[in-house]
Amino acid sequence: MEKRLGTITLGVNDLARARRFYEEGLGWSRDGGEDDIAFYQLGGIVLGLYERPKLARDAGVADDGAGFRAVTIAYCARSREEVDRVLEAAQRAGGALRVQARDTFWGGYAGYFADPDEHLWEVAYNPHLTITDRGEHLMKSLERR
Repeated sequence: MEKRLGTITLGVNDLARARRFYEEGLGWSRDGGEDDIAFYQLGGIVLGLYERPKLARDAGVADDGAGFRAVTIAYCARSREEVDRVLEAAQRAGGALRVQARDTFWGGYAGYFADPDEHLWEVAYNPHLTITDRGEHLMKSLERR
């Protein structure tokens, strides 16, 4: 298996509400999908929004809402100020601030918001990461290779 990531699909309770949050609230454009799924090209990966019961059925698991699944999605910002701007935009769009941005133990600056379906997004400035003009994320320790 190659070391790469292609698509992250989030199960949502109300696809229209989720699309409004990401498209109208955060300003993203939809790049594909049908009536029951939406796709957004995020640099080199794709984010999908799919109706939660259908995603659970497709994955062969119960849709029992068992709570925190030990997964967060990260948006890496180019500056501390961008972290604050993104968290504010998410709140204006209907997201809920879960952790106010603060200095982190690893030398960065980060906070968390939840989208309308309670998917957790970390918004972080990481001084150990370079973000290219194309939005690619490169660990600075690997740039020298």
